[in-house]
Amino acid sequence: MEDKDDSGQLSIYRAARTIKRRDNSLYNALRSIYDDSVFVGEIFQLWPDLPLLANLRCGLWYSRSFHATCYFKSTDGHNNNWSFNTSRLNLHVAQLAGQKGGCFIVDATRRGKRFPDSMSKTIPIWTCVLNRSIRNHRHRMRQTALLNIEESSTSDEYSEDTRHMSVDWDCYLHLPLWVSGTERASIEKRLEEWTQQLDASGADISSLASCLKKPLRPLWISQKTVIWLNEVPDHESWDFTPIILVSASSPSGVVQRRTSSEFSWNYIPGAGDDEESWARGLTPSVFWNRAYDIINAGPELCNQMVADLVEKDRVYRARRGEDVPQVTVKAPKLVPSSDHCLNESQFSLDIANMNIDRNSSDEDCVISWLGSTNLAVGTSQNAGVFKVDCILNCDKESISADPKTYLHLPMVTSKFDRFSLLNNLPSAVNFAKLNLSQGNTLLICCDNGEDISVCICLAIFTALFDDEGTFDGGNFFSKTCITKLEMRRRLITICKYVVNARPSRGNLKQVFSFLSGGRVGSADRPT
Repeated sequence: MEDKDDSGQLSIYRAARTIKRRDNSLYNALRSIYDDSVFVGEIFQLWPDLPLLANLRCGLWYSRSFHATCYFKSTDGHNNNWSFNTSRLNLHVAQLAGQKGGCFIVDATRRGKRFPDSMSKTIPIWTCVLNRSIRNHRHRMRQTALLNIEESSTSDEYSEDTRHMSVDWDCYLHLPLWVSGTERASIEKRLEEWTQQLDASGADISSLASCLKKPLRPLWISQKTVIWLNEVPDHESWDFTPIILVSASSPSGVVQRRTSSEFSWNYIPGAGDDEESWARGLTPSVFWNRAYDIINAGPELCNQMVADLVEKDRVYRARRGEDVPQVTVKAPKLVPSSDHCLNESQFSLDIANMNIDRNSSDEDCVISWLGSTNLAVGTSQNAGVFKVDCILNCDKESISADPKTYLHLPMVTSKFDRFSLLNNLPSAVNFAKLNLSQGNTLLICCDNGEDISVCICLAIFTALFDDEGTFDGGNFFSKTCITKLEMRRRLITICKYVVNARPSRGNLKQVFSFLSGGRVGSADRPT
């Protein structure tokens, strides 16, 4: 009897899995993304002067082209888990919004909600903390200016302007109406703590304050938002810098069966989320290059067409790594290579001219230079494209390079090996020290240029450069006890140049263990 019950339960389980697999098919996902992208395009046309940003990784599927990307995690906005993460400051978003007068951020959610928690709470917390830090900076500047006025005989008109410098800077926590009052109160209790953490992190609030003329404020738009097209306001008329949060997917929690003149499909809200489970190797760029063909192929031919496109893209990238012309990218040389350092005034980010174009075959052929430190971060797939003196490859797969100037240290994230980075960091730092001391440029690369390579760069930058960003071979590091605050300050400096950096917590913990457990060149390290 029990065997029959088990067999019945197993059959029900298999049937449920079969139904779910059918409803979440590749064609259903891509067709849902395609339909939702039409809505994103319509909203973008309401304020076409504002840049369009994708919140990684889900948001990257919902438009053919984006001006830039950002990374706000929903987990930082989960109830009782609110956080302001200084390793994901996204300062380039605030700077871009200040330069352009605002921006769009696109994301989606699968849970039947109108907005993901990244938009409901993470970004509102981020805007509020930045506004409070900018207000504090403006207040300090105002006090300094008043002291200078008292010490010198300056005109009354200038004195009056200075007294009103920091007035009317909105620091209110703007949350959507569906966030409860209890949750709002709990978040507000932690705002001062987060503001102090930001002020102590070493983030360049001064540049941000000079760029932002009006405080940041989030606005929410979903497919259920009612907008009167003849009454769309000019964003320049607002007394704040708008961060327009666009939730791309329909919030309906039930399965929607949709039809066209040729095909029918099940609509999937937030279909772009968790792409590893459904995309079969397809990337947003490959999809949008052939979106019309894929959609018109229908459910029956979709899987085979996607498999062909993925394989062609793989072959193309493999050939490009060998046969494409070399693209020379010179490291900044405004100071002698023997004294390479960071110079904030000479290496400000030109974020306003960034653009991610889905039609460009060279969209990912980018490496990020850390000012004039001779350090660069990028992807291993494109390491051979750029002309650098030395390459430190942290990817699992090796690349063809001169063995005299190339070191392959295969590493994996902390999810697969909690000590992978820690065991390889001594060799990585010593390789960097040897080459940087000779004035060579060094590219640190991994599979995505966002996590492991950033963490390795952080270890090298902390271990071999002083607190002003000047290479000293480890002298400052050997005399200093590295704290988490100091490491966080260094990471923020790196993220200013590597704007797509997304270091994981587990990998950062390994970097801190290395930095706090020994010195450069030491053979003994904790394992």
